[in-house]
Amino acid sequence: MDIFEAIHTRRSIRQFTGGEVSEDTVRQILSAAMCAPSAGNGQPWQFVVLRDRALLDRIPEIHPHALMTRQASLGILVCGDLRLEKYKGFWVQDCSAATQNLLLAAHGAGLGAVWTGVHPDEPRTANFRQFFRLPEDVVPFSFVPMGPPAQQLARKDIFLPERVHLNGW
Repeated sequence: MDIFEAIHTRRSIRQFTGGEVSEDTVRQILSAAMCAPSAGNGQPWQFVVLRDRALLDRIPEIHPHALMTRQASLGILVCGDLRLEKYKGFWVQDCSAATQNLLLAAHGAGLGAVWTGVHPDEPRTANFRQFFRLPEDVVPFSFVPMGPPAQQLARKDIFLPERVHLNGW
């Protein structure tokens, strides 16, 4: 699949078959996430891979929009490590880019995935920090449930020319 096909056909998948995802596939997806651009090449991210079924089933208790985690094969928590940030405050953009790469890599590997936001919602951030026993300088940013998809969503052209401005507003 070429890059434009991957971008245009990636969708937020919320239904999974529960099938297995190999360690090699997870490593490839994480490697793609770590290829994301970051401010000053600081790469201030950390990733927590969650495979334990009992723990996956508990995620909806701490995130109201993550019910699909109960069907997912795994989840990846993308975190900003403030100790690694080169330019203060840019960890949010860096982790956003890493999350997008992660989603595209999962799609390219034939998996479904969905970005569920954690930061900047303070109760969710606190819940994820406690659930995953994160150090104080590590901020939970996004949680991505994934697995073999149980739904297929069609390609959609969402180009909006009225949102494009040439040489100024």
